[in-house]
Amino acid sequence: MPEGDTVLQTATRLHEALAGQVLTRSDLRVPRFATADLSGRTVLDVTARGKHLLTRIEGGLTLHSHLRMDGAWRVYAPDERWRGGPGHQIRAILANAEHIAVGYRLPVLELLRTSEEDRVVGHLGPDLLGPDWDPGPALDRLLAAPERSLGEALLDQRNLAGIGNVYKCELCFLARVTPWLPVGALPDGALPRLVTLAERLLNANRDRPTRTTTITSELRTPPSPPNATPVQSAPATTPARAPARPRARPPVRVQERLYVYGRARRPCLRCGTPIRLADQDDRPTYWCSGCQSGPTP
Repeated sequence: MPEGDTVLQTATRLHEALAGQVLTRSDLRVPRFATADLSGRTVLDVTARGKHLLTRIEGGLTLHSHLRMDGAWRVYAPDERWRGGPGHQIRAILANAEHIAVGYRLPVLELLRTSEEDRVVGHLGPDLLGPDWDPGPALDRLLAAPERSLGEALLDQRNLAGIGNVYKCELCFLARVTPWLPVGALPDGALPRLVTLAERLLNANRDRPTRTTTITSELRTPPSPPNATPVQSAPATTPARAPARPRARPPVRVQERLYVYGRARRPCLRCGTPIRLADQDDRPTYWCSGCQSGPTP
């Protein structure tokens, strides 16, 4: 699922493939811009702003795209087979002499003047992965609606940009509160720590091929098997001997990438309680009832 870290990785791949090169082909497969031809123009840079992608092109133009749930940009060599999906899902093609960038299932694709970028990203809060990240304004925006649930507030890109549903669930778990707890009900000092943790987690994953929020492997001792036969004492007619000691079950090292997201009904890595799943604003939301306090559906 695209979130701030994966969108930044996409921007980096596109920048490396396109920036400084002249476009030899452009094809925008959305009705409004189907006749736009960017061939012959140089791509200046590709940058991420929160979960938005801005491809800036010579002549004061910006191609704005957003991946939302399942959009993707793929980069191919000229003779490479395209593998991002069927042809009818392609929304954009940008090519130069060395690379071809193909946008699949892009729900947002528009061409605008670079001077008008604020129209599409000006509403965003501080960017967790941006060079100008500042936690102060993010905290102010989150605290402006103390009655709002923490999960909803974290997903609102006007508060801070880059958090998606995966990080929402993981951050709430690490804060030991449910996503339905109002922002104003958090313990003193918890919200600044949470915002700091969000920035650390996204930065830790900015170059990782697979998102990871579990800082280290968790140790968990599995429960005893059901219907285990109890140890019987020896008959009185046999020579007395010390009762056999049950063998300790060694802890199992469980390597998981995420604490709760996508782990419904599986045991919590910390306490063993089955992870629960419910919708919050039509988004699947995971939490541990043993580790996280606060209201639930």
